[in-house]
Amino acid sequence: MRVAGVIATAVAVAACWAGVSPQAAARPRAASAPVADMPAPLQGWPAEEVAEGITLYRGMLGDPSGPGRWAVTVTEPGGGPGDLLDRDAAAALARRLRQEGVPATAEAITAAGYAGVPRGPLGWRVRAGEFRRRADAKQLAAHLTEAGFAATAESARQDPEELDPDGGLSAVVHVAVIDPRRFRGEITATYGRALARRETTTSMARDAGAVLAVNAGYFVMHARDGLPGVPAGIGVYDGRLESLATNGRAALLLLGDRPRVARLTTELTVAAGGRRREIDGVNRTPGLIRNCGGVGGDLPTEEPRHDVTCTDPSEVVLFTPALGRKTPAGDGVEVVLDGDGRVIRHRARGGPIPAGRRVLAGIGEGADWLAAHAKPGRRLTIRQRVIDEDGRSVTLGGGDVVNGGPELIRGGRIRIDVAADGVYRPEDPGFLYRWGIRRNPRVMFGVDRHGRLILLVADGRRPGYSDGLSLLEGARFLRRLGAVDAINLDGGGSVTLAVHGRLVNRPSDAQGERAVGDALLFLPPGDD
Repeated sequence: MRVAGVIATAVAVAACWAGVSPQAAARPRAASAPVADMPAPLQGWPAEEVAEGITLYRGMLGDPSGPGRWAVTVTEPGGGPGDLLDRDAAAALARRLRQEGVPATAEAITAAGYAGVPRGPLGWRVRAGEFRRRADAKQLAAHLTEAGFAATAESARQDPEELDPDGGLSAVVHVAVIDPRRFRGEITATYGRALARRETTTSMARDAGAVLAVNAGYFVMHARDGLPGVPAGIGVYDGRLESLATNGRAALLLLGDRPRVARLTTELTVAAGGRRREIDGVNRTPGLIRNCGGVGGDLPTEEPRHDVTCTDPSEVVLFTPALGRKTPAGDGVEVVLDGDGRVIRHRARGGPIPAGRRVLAGIGEGADWLAAHAKPGRRLTIRQRVIDEDGRSVTLGGGDVVNGGPELIRGGRIRIDVAADGVYRPEDPGFLYRWGIRRNPRVMFGVDRHGRLILLVADGRRPGYSDGLSLLEGARFLRRLGAVDAINLDGGGSVTLAVHGRLVNRPSDAQGERAVGDALLFLPPGDD
């Protein structure tokens, strides 16, 4: 779709850019024209023009020259450094360590600045020392592990200043500013060659000839959670709904002339012979709902739960040719429909999706419904509706929607409702700490009051180079740049920024760039 909008603001670029990969210095050129409406504190910082109307800024937030800080975090056996304890367990663990001659403290972890979280600490962690050298922290962690504790040496700078007064920020950031007065190309979302096939952002960018590309929404990574590569939330591509919403969770809408952020739900039904039933999902494994937020009695919840896979033993799931593979095999039944929705035949689950056809798969009660009502030769009526938080139907047109969350800024005010977006999990409050409060690689997308876009990419999980950003730090920075609405997209090891098909950031995965589910592409103007 064509989006004529985006922000002419900039990111603070530190003069020190030492340590950036050679790839990061390739391709961009000095901006040929000054960026209008740049906030006064950012005037004069260096800029590089990737394409007409797209300016890329790269630099360091905070002070990279600060001393290294390594901590030893101790938790219960089988736990990790981000797991939290209750107050009594943390106090008891700290006492045990002190009895072993190891100085230890139990520290309360709070969620200041985040909405939807009960008052008081999320939980407690136990720290058994802090060091300037990683080797010293690893030595203590190894000693404690041998003594029967669960200990991990980790960078203390992953904690933001809200939790650690000495937690100095050090993050390499990339900010693309897209100005509609100059950029006349197209902003689109793509899943690449097939929905159920993971591809790298750079490969999708090269295939489409994109001048700029970034990874987009959450997706299924492992077969135990469904079909790898398919969106874990809503996915609309060229106006086609290929994955249902994580109901109530924020998404990025590239519809019409102005991108926007909205909380979406989806409703799909199938009717046959006067009988109607909800369709539980689109292009996913029946019975597995990644990130939850579904319908029809999913367990343990129908509310959004990030990185949780809910289950439902009775479902009807719709498959489209975009899936790009056979439907998943298993118990139940499948119904193949022709282009008019007429039932061609029934079959066992796990077959191809013919071109121009759709398939309905049923398990449990869903299989019984299809067997009873989707008779061969009968025409089925499938209806879909995408609804925003105000109850209005969303017209898809030929546009795109990618899932994300949490929402960061609404109407110029920071409000990160981690409960509504499923990042705060009451049964595991430490998840919010690990995933959202601590510094991690991030991709964030903002819109200013003029409809201009700010794309913020932060490298992270690379001690000595870049720690990343917390959700709150990223939101604050976007607001400084003028964003009045903003959303967090997929982060962590998925974070990838490509310029003219070339990787320009440093992904955090040890193997390098990760294959992802979908990407946002900025395409040059066509020949017309």
